[in-house]
Amino acid sequence: MLLGISFTVWFTLLLVFIIVPAIFGVSFGIRRLYMKTLLKIFEWATLRIERGAKEKNHLLYKPYTNGIIAKEPTSLEEEIKEIRRSGSNRDLGAAAAFEMSDIFYFCRRGVESIMDDEVTKRFSAEELESWNLLTRSNYNFQHISLRLTVLWGLGVLIRYGFLLPLRVTLAFTGVGLLVVLTSIIGLLPNGRMKNVLSEKVHVMCYRICVRALTAIITYHDSENKPKNGGICVANHTSPIDVIILASDGCYAMVGQIHGGLMGVIQRSMVKACPHIWFERSEVKDRHLVAKRLSDHIEDKTKLPILIFPEGTCINNTSVMMFKKGSFEIGCTVYPVAIKYDPRFGDAFWNSSKFGMVNYLLRMMSSWAIVCSVWYLPPMSREEGEDAVQFANRVKAAIARQGGLVDLLWDGGLKRGKVKDTFKEEQQKLYSKMLVGTTEDRSRS
Repeated sequence: MLLGISFTVWFTLLLVFIIVPAIFGVSFGIRRLYMKTLLKIFEWATLRIERGAKEKNHLLYKPYTNGIIAKEPTSLEEEIKEIRRSGSNRDLGAAAAFEMSDIFYFCRRGVESIMDDEVTKRFSAEELESWNLLTRSNYNFQHISLRLTVLWGLGVLIRYGFLLPLRVTLAFTGVGLLVVLTSIIGLLPNGRMKNVLSEKVHVMCYRICVRALTAIITYHDSENKPKNGGICVANHTSPIDVIILASDGCYAMVGQIHGGLMGVIQRSMVKACPHIWFERSEVKDRHLVAKRLSDHIEDKTKLPILIFPEGTCINNTSVMMFKKGSFEIGCTVYPVAIKYDPRFGDAFWNSSKFGMVNYLLRMMSSWAIVCSVWYLPPMSREEGEDAVQFANRVKAAIARQGGLVDLLWDGGLKRGKVKDTFKEEQQKLYSKMLVGTTEDRSRS
């Protein structure tokens, strides 16, 4: 009886203070106050660590943010020209087609890549300069004082003893309602009423899931929100990117069909909303994928499609190469930039290191998920612009708005080796330079 009373009181409090406000999109400001309180605690803890380290003559670890090697980007030809000039007084045009000093350029670039690999470090959690009372967040975590240790222990008790059970309850509530309500809506005949109810249910359930992460989201420029008949593209840091965006508007999802619990959720969702799910064999057929996407956006009554063109999660510091498939269709693209605040919890999913369950446990045992979302003005493919150029232009706009590093590398390097085409590109540039030098000499 005592257990039943406790459960009733617990769920009633959740219903009154979290679930019902989430359904109506109302906030009491508790999460904002919680965030400000955490920032003050983190600031005090960091200052205490620095002071304690000075007293004990300990060196503090300071992560570099701009890379070990900072230099202005230059072309291969300019750098080799500079190396040849430093070796002799001859100009590049008067030099031989090949000089031994050219080797130093490739040797130096190889050493730079080993010291400051701008690709590999995008697939590991970004290190914080301050401590947020999470042992996994800073190399400076060590015993400094009794007060700091007690504060950390109190944080563990709050996160695992109170926040984690609360968040798990909310997550099961949100997912359970999504499955049940979308299955019921799927029984209704197709029409405007079904579409309206489906959108309301999706947004409501995603808002409950957002509360399950104690997510504090700031949306900017909502007048640019994606509209029907278009494609929404965003940088990808975490699987919860979907929840972050879908809690502010309804989207048609694109993905591979799964089994188990995820398969149950997908089958219920597609009954109420025209999501696009592919079999494993169909995903590899680019023409089939493009055809399904084109058919969807031609129907202006259907929701905008949400796509993450990187194809993998990047660690919240950069944007990597966008796959060109979603930019070949020829429709309006609505770019969205997502930037997480790592001080409250690391949202990056390193899928090669953590499974989904382990990752979600880390998310729900963090302090909070704080992020900003920018809706950028819609963009269309310009005349004479191919899909790759269009994708790079959209990617650059997202990186610029989100304060992220714009990289040309393929995110597939997270699990694979560098493609031979990348190596051949440098070889072609060098050979083109040598051929050009030889032709200039023959003309003279």
